[in-house]
Amino acid sequence: MKKNEKKIEKALREALTEVCETALDEVQGFKWITHLADHNDFPSSLSVVCVFDTNYDLTSALKARKDEYLCSLIKEKLSAVDIHIKAIRPHVTFDTEEACSEENGGRWNERFNG
Repeated sequence: MKKNEKKIEKALREALTEVCETALDEVQGFKWITHLADHNDFPSSLSVVCVFDTNYDLTSALKARKDEYLCSLIKEKLSAVDIHIKAIRPHVTFDTEEACSEENGGRWNERFNG
C-alpha cells in the first residue's frame, strides 16, 4: 500500500469509528460499520456497510429513516477528514448479522467478496 493510500485508510477508519460510536448510542439494533475500497478508483469505489443485529432491527431502522441519518453522519464525518463525496447514499449499504449467519454461515469475508 502506498503512503497516500495508507493516509486515506487511516482517515477512513477514524471517520467511520466516530460514526460507529455515535450510531451505537443513537440507532437501535446498529452493531458495527466497515468499508471496502479500491484505492486505484477512490473515492468512486468506496463502499460503506452498516451492520445491524437482526433483520427486524434493520427494517425498523429503515422505517424510522435511520438510513438517512446514518448517511448524513457518514458524509459529515468523511468531510471532516477531507474525504468529500457528493452523493453518499449510493456508497452506503445496510446488512445484518442475522442475514450473514443464515446466508453465509457468518463468514463476512465470503459475503463481501461473493
